[in-house]
Parts: sequence; C-alpha cells; structure tokens
Amino acid sequence: MAALLRAGRLLLGAGGAARRAGGAAAGRAGRRFAGSSGAPASSSGGGGGGGGEEGAAPAYADYPGLHRVPFTEELRASEPATQGAVPCFRVLDGMGNVIPGSEEFEIAEEQAVAMYRTMVKLQVMDTHFYEAQRMGRFSFYMTSFGEEAAVVASAAALDGIDQVFAQYREQGALLWRGFTFQEAAAQCFGAGLDACKGRQMPVHYGSRKLNYHTISSPLGTQLPHAVGAGYSMKLQGDPGIAVAYFGEGAASEGDFHAALNFAATLKVPVLFVCRNNGWAISTPSSEQYRGDGIAGRGEAYGVRAIRVDGGDALAVHGATKLARELTAQGKPVLLEAMTYRVGHHSTSDDSSRYRAAEEMRSWEARDPVKRFQMYLEGKGWWCKDQEASLRRTAREEVITSLDEAEELPKPDLSELFEDVYDELPSHLAAQKSETLDFARRNPELVPPGVPVAP
Repeated sequence: MAALLRAGRLLLGAGGAARRAGGAAAGRAGRRFAGSSGAPASSSGGGGGGGGEEGAAPAYADYPGLHRVPFTEELRASEPATQGAVPCFRVLDGMGNVIPGSEEFEIAEEQAVAMYRTMVKLQVMDTHFYEAQRMGRFSFYMTSFGEEAAVVASAAALDGIDQVFAQYREQGALLWRGFTFQEAAAQCFGAGLDACKGRQMPVHYGSRKLNYHTISSPLGTQLPHAVGAGYSMKLQGDPGIAVAYFGEGAASEGDFHAALNFAATLKVPVLFVCRNNGWAISTPSSEQYRGDGIAGRGEAYGVRAIRVDGGDALAVHGATKLARELTAQGKPVLLEAMTYRVGHHSTSDDSSRYRAAEEMRSWEARDPVKRFQMYLEGKGWWCKDQEASLRRTAREEVITSLDEAEELPKPDLSELFEDVYDELPSHLAAQKSETLDFARRNPELVPPGVPVAP
C-alpha cells in the first residue's frame, strides 16, 4: 500500500495539493479558524462563519453550496497548470521488471498465469475475428489491441457478483468471466447461441449469467445506468458493486458528468473505469480536453481518483483492487487507465489517415501482453513452449468457433418483435404482421439465412 500512497492522492482524490495550497492562502490572509461553533459572526454582513474574535471577519465561507472554503483577500484566478497532475501508478518497468519497492503488488502465480492466458486468448480472438470481418463473414468488429492489460487485469480484480456495464472494447472482461469463443462468434454472426437473437451489432455482447449488461452503441449511456444499478444494490444490501467501463471520448458526453455527480451525492458503490487510449475515433485527446485528463475531474465531483499505467497488468490489478475496496464502502472511484489504441477504431475506420505510421509502430512495440509475458518468464512461471502451445490452441479454437457459428441457424424474422413486452401491444402486432407479410412476398429482400415463419 505504501507504493500506492507514494503514487499520490489515490485516497484523497486528485486535488490534495490544491487544498493544501488553499490552506496556505488562508494563513496568509490571517483568517485561521479559531472558534468551535461555525456560526456566522454577527457583524460579518452575510455569507460567512468560522469564529475568531466577536465581530471579526469570518475565516471560512459557510454558504450552502460550499464545503468549508477559506476566505481570502487576494483576488486571483486559479491557474489549472499550477495544480499539478494526478500521478500515474505503475509496478512494472517497460521490460517487465518489478520496480524496487513495488513487490507488494505482485500476485500469486496461479492468478498471474490465468490473467496472461486470457490476454493472449483475447489477442488471438481479436486477430481472427477482425480478419473474418474483413472477409465479409459478418458486418463489424472492434479490437482491443494495446488495451488488453487494462481490461483483463481490472476484470481480474473484481468480484464475479459485480455488475459490469461496458462500452465496446471490453470483451477481455467477458473472457475472464468465462465467456467462450463460441458465444462471441455466435453474437457476431447473430445466430445460434446469440442471447440477443441477432438484434444487436457485432461485439455488442451481453451475458446475464456473467453479470455483464448488454452493450449499447451510443456513447456514455451505460454510465448513469451503472450508477442506478449501484444505487439499487446499495438499497438492497447487495455486497457487489457496479462497474462502468468507457473511453476518454465518452467522458465528453453529458451522461459522464451526471453519473459522477449522482454517484458522489448518493454515495453509490460504483467504479468508473476509463480507458484513456488517446483517440476518440479520429479525435486526439489533445483536442478533447485541456485539463488533467479524466482522473483530474474526480475531485470536482467529490469522487476519489486513481491514474494507472494501463499497459502494466500488475499496476492495473492493484489499482482496481484498491478502488473496489473503496467503492464497496460507498466511496465511488474514478480509475483512469492510460493506454493506447494500437488498432483502428473499428473495421469502419482507417486510422492511417489521421495517425502517423511511426506513432503507431512505436506503441505497438510497447505491447502490454509482451510486457507481462516478460514478467512471467522472469519469475519462472512461463516459457516459450507454453507460449507456442497456448497460441496454437487458441487459434484452432477461434477458427473452429467462427466456422461453426457461421453455420448456425439464424433467428426467425418474427423474433424482431419479441422480448420487449410481456404481451405484444396492438400497434406492434400490426407492424409484425405487415413486416412478415412483406417478407413473404419479397423473399429476395430478406437477409440471407434468416427464416420467415409461414
């Protein structure tokens, strides 16, 4: 824990230094809090309290909208650049060596190897699912290249009862919880085992049994949903927490701000995990904000903040473990994992049009999976033969899953109208009848392989 404290402000939030500076300013103004009542001085002329001599100007403002803020006679505008940045916590150096003094954040061999195996499986799945989409086998895909450690290691520090509200690059969290290649392939093809029955875009996964809420494409909508779920869990005495994953681009949405404010004021057990990968599709982070990233926004809402090296699996695991402990106590936490999106935003994107090739190559060389592999090999927990065997087996399983899912039967077209209402309303019943009638009369317009009930 000492290393986390050295990383700074993890328990206090992002602005401990700013508060200390505020206290110093109050001292310079000569307005130390001396009384015990906190009632406004009778001659203050309004808006003040804080003791001192009777009739003296109060030291601290007691307006309802403030939390014990010192008065000052120095008029100045705050300078964001002077406040200092939230430090970025790490455990491993770039070569996978534990930084001296950080040994307490190492984990047991069994869990470390399990995390690594999941990261490798995620890489292999992303590679072949991406290629399958480029071949036209299904319509869309998004990879997690460069963000494997941020997703898998954070998921490994959670409890299985925690409710996950993801964005669309967290398939590693699902794999960690037991989601299979077969289930992922069925969802992308919209067939067979697909829980959404073909009504969602590919990679918009969901699993009730794994407490992983179905993904929705609009950015940020999962954030207030997670807060609502967390508040419900709090009221019902549920020991779990809600976890909301999102990218830094989604933090520009209004839902982000509403979610953090509700979480803080209602003391909701919700953990916000931001993958700051530097790019919101083609918009670089330098054009998204001017402040201290995403973690720097935490204290403004009364939310504790942690910034962590998202390419360091041990650091992410340790930071998430601490964050979950705090969150379970009704102290919401904003965890910002600093990563880089090595791949394109999606199969609909060509990032070479807005990113320099040298930039992409330099970050690809900082592969978080390779970094963790070097750590495991240094501990004697992994070897080249195991690596080759795992990748070969995973590749075979992924290819088989894709081939089998492609042959699975598609849901009937009538399923489009099911699973929303217990009893189908009359207007939807009419639409269903009209749609099926049209499909029967124009079979050439029905998507290939989709049956239409007679």
